Amino acid sequence: MINQRIISHFHESAELKIQAASLLARPIEQAVELMFSALSNGNKILACGNGGSAADCQHFSAQLVGRFERERLPLPVMALTTDTSILTAIGNDYSYQEIFSKQVQAFGQSGDVLLALSTSGNSANVIAAIEAALERDMRVVVMTGKGGGAMAKLITDADVHICVPHDRTVRIQEIHLLTIHCLCDGIDVALFGGDEND
Repeated sequence: MINQRIISHFHESAELKIQAASLLARPIEQAVELMFSALSNGNKILACGNGGSAADCQHFSAQLVGRFERERLPLPVMALTTDTSILTAIGNDYSYQEIFSKQVQAFGQSGDVLLALSTSGNSANVIAAIEAALERDMRVVVMTGKGGGAMAKLITDADVHICVPHDRTVRIQEIHLLTIHCLCDGIDVALFGGDEND
């Protein structure tokens, strides 16, 4: 029984990846273009999300500040999920809903990009961060599932929505991780061109 459950996880994940590929390729490409434009103009990317999405933000940041698959100069990407003193101070003195928005107000500038992750699209603190980013004339890349929730209605035509066509959180997170790898690869290719592995 356990063996069959494991196999079904693999099959469902693989089927969703194939289904999502053609649907998400264009918005992922648009996100790469937005991020590349910001980085090449001396701007930065801020990233936020909760739980597994927080881990995805940190993974994204690590791949670009460090390296993805090739040696290059570090790129200015910051996960807003990592400074426990900032997170707990804001959460304690204000509210958990403001833990990301106050950091966007502190670090975000016009021309920067906010990468906002929420599998439901309804995370209140991520929504607040998007609102703060839009107020600062930043562009936003939203990664969601389950139809996009409130976040889908919040962004503008100048922003990008990458919405996984599924309702199951674990499957959405798997596509979010693959999308992050596509973004990192796309940014590297945009900055430095293809390589022998293409």
